[in-house]
Amino acid sequence: MKTALQRAGVSLVLLGLTAGTAACGDSGGGSASDEVTVWMYPVIGDPKANDAYWKQIEKAYAKAEPGAKVKIEQQPWDNRDEKLATALSGGKGPDVVVLQPDQIPQYLASGAIAPVDAAIEGVKDKFLAPGLKAMTQDGKVYAAPIYHTITTTIYNKKLLAEAGVDKPPATWDEVKAAAPKFKAKGLATMDYSASNEASLNLNFYPLLWQAGGTVFSEDGKKVTFNEQPGVDALTFLTDLYEEGAIPKSAMTNANLVADQALGKQQVAMGFCNSAFDFVAAEQAWGKENVLIGDPLTGKEQVAFGIPGGLGINAKGNVKGAEKFIAFMTEPEQIVSLNQATGFFSPRSDVTVPSDSPYAEKLQQALQVVTPGEPQPIARQLMGVLSPEIQAALTGKKSPQEALDAAAEQAEDLLARQR
Repeated sequence: MKTALQRAGVSLVLLGLTAGTAACGDSGGGSASDEVTVWMYPVIGDPKANDAYWKQIEKAYAKAEPGAKVKIEQQPWDNRDEKLATALSGGKGPDVVVLQPDQIPQYLASGAIAPVDAAIEGVKDKFLAPGLKAMTQDGKVYAAPIYHTITTTIYNKKLLAEAGVDKPPATWDEVKAAAPKFKAKGLATMDYSASNEASLNLNFYPLLWQAGGTVFSEDGKKVTFNEQPGVDALTFLTDLYEEGAIPKSAMTNANLVADQALGKQQVAMGFCNSAFDFVAAEQAWGKENVLIGDPLTGKEQVAFGIPGGLGINAKGNVKGAEKFIAFMTEPEQIVSLNQATGFFSPRSDVTVPSDSPYAEKLQQALQVVTPGEPQPIARQLMGVLSPEIQAALTGKKSPQEALDAAAEQAEDLLARQR
């Protein structure tokens, strides 16, 4: 999180937990060391609060497991995926990694991760079924959920009033209908993150799902985002961008609010995924101007939200990893982590207390959530598709041409894994 106003998702929380040198070299199950070293990313907006929280976890784990030690090292967000993939493929990677559903097939295909079933034995039925299912492949769980996210709409009530928009746009048609009113006041309508660094799970894919489409075919053997629903979703975006309803800054916005059009009150609505995002908006706009909406509706109402879970490096300290995962999935840690991050409990028997006026609305949005479409090439595909979406937004290609070009490259990626 590069700022307290960054929107997470697939990209907000990627935690990595690594073992010391001795443990990482133990490919036989990891009984060589009781130490688990953690690569931690700044998942809490305030750097001091982030550091203090994980130091408290170190102490709590040492107390809970006498003789065991966890060392948590802060890591930057930049190049985290590349660094993690390189470490795991080299057999020197972390003992435990926080995985999102679309990462699991990639690491499972390379044999880099091991099941976590032993770590959650006896409490598996306590996890929310959709979240646990998203972390499961071939009947085995590969990441134990420790949080859940949800992305929904946020509106600036002051700007709605200035433009004479009485009802916050909640559907695609309403967004398009409101655009001329905002334009007349020198405002954009909807913020968007079109940077190549932005996760498509937080921008284009939800629109694709709302249009009734999918990224992949049901059997995963081909991509389908270039079919009519995908064209409809991208045309929705390109039409808005062309008329100025999406700000030009969208091209360099990497799922950020701060220093972007939404934070500067230049655009009336956007997307956020934690209670803390809305608190940050209060600070930027004034509490009286913050309004939460439901996830947008196209042909369908769909929101992106994921469980984030702890997975195990198959070549690392497996036994130590299992102990740490068991500790982090206990109710006390589930509550403390999600209070600190502003996310939601992945367990049905654990409620995270919150005095945020937005928590209940965000919790309701979980009813229409999807965790995405896990595939081994999911992450690589984003790198292929994002530039083509940019090409369509800037008018260099039509929506169909852009999606077809990305699909051709995606088929090459799929062919390599067959």
